[in-house]
Amino acid sequence: MLPRQLILAFDTSAAHCAVALFADGKCLEERAEPMNKGQAERLFPMCEEVLENASIKWQNLDALAVCVGPGNFTGVRVAVSAARGLALSLKKPAIGISKLEAMGLGSKGKSTVVMDARRHRVYMQNFQDGNATDTPVLVELDNVNTSITAIMTADDTNWELFPNRYTPQITLSCAVATLAINKIGNHNPSPAPLYLQEPNADLPREQPVVIL
Repeated sequence: MLPRQLILAFDTSAAHCAVALFADGKCLEERAEPMNKGQAERLFPMCEEVLENASIKWQNLDALAVCVGPGNFTGVRVAVSAARGLALSLKKPAIGISKLEAMGLGSKGKSTVVMDARRHRVYMQNFQDGNATDTPVLVELDNVNTSITAIMTADDTNWELFPNRYTPQITLSCAVATLAINKIGNHNPSPAPLYLQEPNADLPREQPVVIL
């Protein structure tokens, strides 16, 4: 007999590809592989491996959960596009979860999720006992009070600037799945990338060919 509620969550918002399968609120299997590129090619095979290992078929899923960023521009789009496509083909709900809320899940007391946004800026969001108390913002690093209790990933480039810091209590893909559970059955909009700044892309150096 299959579990009552099955959720497949995935994330490619940074230099990794991560997938978690949840049944009735508990993690059946979780996988994460570091990679700087190739998430688009690896995501579906990893999902299939996790499902096959648990003897679960795509159609058995009750919902899909995806990390919508902020994060790597291309990586976020890969996961969001995959979730929207799967939701359409499987006729299952896809639920988007903020990376900052996922990082804050399980935290105790008053704390702030801090995430490198490059160009001497950081994303920030405040939490009380794991619940967000405001919306995420993009802040110049010079304007940040570094004495706050910060939740950060250990590989964050600004890790050493915050003496009162610790890592997230729950892995990202599991946190995404956990947060999505409470949203099943609600009216959830289609997942969309959470961008707090404009994409930073270099324009091609070559001049376009003039067509006469």
